[in-house]
Amino acid sequence: MGMTVRRLTRAATAGLVAAAALTAAAHSAEAADTLGSAAAGQGRYFGTAVAANHLGEADYAATLDREFSSVTPENEMKWDATEPSRGTFSFGSADRIVDHAQSQGMDVRGHTLVWHSQLPSWVGSLGASDLRTAMNDHINGLMGHYKGEIHSWDVVNEAFQDGGSGARRSSPFQDKLGNGFIEEAFRTARAADPAAKLCYNDYNTDGVNAKSNAVYDMVKDFKSRGVPIDCVGFQSHFNSNSPVPSDYRQNLQRFADLGVDVQITELDIEGSGSAQAADYTKVVEACLAVSRCTGMTVWGVTDKYSWRSSGTPLLFDGNYSEKPAYDAVLSALGGSGDPGDPGDPGDGTPSCTATYTRTADWSSGYNGQVTITAGGEPISSWTATVTLPAQQSVSALWNGTPAWSGNVMTVRPSWNGTLAAGASTGFGFTVAKNGSDAAPAIGTCTAS
Repeated sequence: MGMTVRRLTRAATAGLVAAAALTAAAHSAEAADTLGSAAAGQGRYFGTAVAANHLGEADYAATLDREFSSVTPENEMKWDATEPSRGTFSFGSADRIVDHAQSQGMDVRGHTLVWHSQLPSWVGSLGASDLRTAMNDHINGLMGHYKGEIHSWDVVNEAFQDGGSGARRSSPFQDKLGNGFIEEAFRTARAADPAAKLCYNDYNTDGVNAKSNAVYDMVKDFKSRGVPIDCVGFQSHFNSNSPVPSDYRQNLQRFADLGVDVQITELDIEGSGSAQAADYTKVVEACLAVSRCTGMTVWGVTDKYSWRSSGTPLLFDGNYSEKPAYDAVLSALGGSGDPGDPGDPGDGTPSCTATYTRTADWSSGYNGQVTITAGGEPISSWTATVTLPAQQSVSALWNGTPAWSGNVMTVRPSWNGTLAAGASTGFGFTVAKNGSDAAPAIGTCTAS
């Protein structure tokens, strides 16, 4: 989609976006019962990284749309995805994410304009003069396409080395253009879209250390000389070997004191249970304590698609069930979940949730799995409905007993109806596609 067509499309859908934003605002006013609405009550956004190829998965899209108020494309705006050959731009996957976000009234963070990684091979082969031209052309081409549609851009990403030197990282830009490439990128970006927030983004800068000191000195210099920088992003990838620093809040505050916003841009914390929940709470509380911390983004919707999936670092597990870390984040933001949410204290009313995952797929059929999770009270039985697209048919069902009404299958437990509070079970089925690859619709779970 070309720039002119995209701007016309944006103008035509402005009413839809405004309506979505009004709906979100009304929801927030009623109850801060999701991450996005609770964060909005604190004057902040709560976002997630999104992959375009997962938007067609019903549970992925439903969780994204319900919980988050901002999105960051995981890979779709990086240089190799948007300008694979010099001067030829490709925006299809990134457009899909931006269009989806706009339809839900969400903000979009642009990630990333200039980075040493995920570069097409032609960039590294350029001489200095051509590389400078190519860098500026790439910034102008990408930002021009989305002008007026991006809340914040990660203009330059990860330009400093790890370790104690505080030196710049070797890259085609650093090696051929020198230290000045970062300033030039920010000045070009400001001219390309004056309304967008311009951020520097990096990892292992979450506490006071040699690397964060080097970034701090650069930002201080930029502010003193009028170089256009509006925000600094802290990736905040944590695990037992790299825990949340004790001076995390103080570090965020010292950057904010330079006159820039701070954003937590790629948050994930490996672990599980109460320990993971406690670490997420530390991060959220630190952001809330710094007035210029404008928002938080977790790096993915569900553990199963995380780049660190074996460490289960996100707020939703592989079945899209809320983890204790989710409840901790919601509570830290001042929100309150529904009484039937897994992990919430019970109120005496039995409840359950049903989440769906396609576990296998082939040309003529697929396997689906529905996970049933008890709420805050034990349950003795449950029912859940699965509505199939008209063309599809179920050829096998396991761990459940079905009853049919048209294309609606109501499933009761065959032996697995009794669940403790927060415990899970499930049933599965095989479907013949018969020409339709659409996902079934999973209805409300009813418990007794």
